[in-house]
Amino acid sequence: MKILLVSDKEVSYIWDHFDAERFKDVELIISCGDLKAEYLSFLVTMIHVPLFYVPGNHNESYLKKPPEGCVSIDNQLIKYKNISILGLGGSQKYNHGPFQYTDQQMQKRISRLKHKIWWNGGFDILVTHAPAYGLGDGEDLCHQGFKSFNKLLDQYSPRYFFHGHQHLNYSRQSRIIQYKNTTIINAYEYYLLDY
Repeated sequence: MKILLVSDKEVSYIWDHFDAERFKDVELIISCGDLKAEYLSFLVTMIHVPLFYVPGNHNESYLKKPPEGCVSIDNQLIKYKNISILGLGGSQKYNHGPFQYTDQQMQKRISRLKHKIWWNGGFDILVTHAPAYGLGDGEDLCHQGFKSFNKLLDQYSPRYFFHGHQHLNYSRQSRIIQYKNTTIINAYEYYLLDY
């Protein structure tokens, strides 16, 4: 299954010069946050497949006007074509935005999902906005990853972990990192994945 990952920056190549041929095999779109609602609605309209998203730290507008035709998976464990996907949006708390959390608050969010995760036998994909601590994150508080995500990766070993937030042009970050049995992909701008 081909998955289109998007995050953090609307790409003019897609938005202004959409090429249907390039995305004809895409079966699912996943957004890792900080994109305009209109951009996500455009993608789901043009590609005609489900679009799942988590909010980023700059998505306050989603509270009043969420992306049309798209499905929020924030704080949820969902199944799509026998693939289990766990969604946790937001970033580290650096001011008082609605999608910002301390590591302790993020751990509480995860704890509320533990029964579902256990009942499901884990999950195949973790979708977040922020990265895990020390795995493609930044040094400043805003871009620091969550240690609670590291615990999730260690305990459940999902096949994939998709995140955004840390723009690849901020520093010499790798788009793809291998962590034990999990392939971590930074979805900045866009990335096509054969699952």
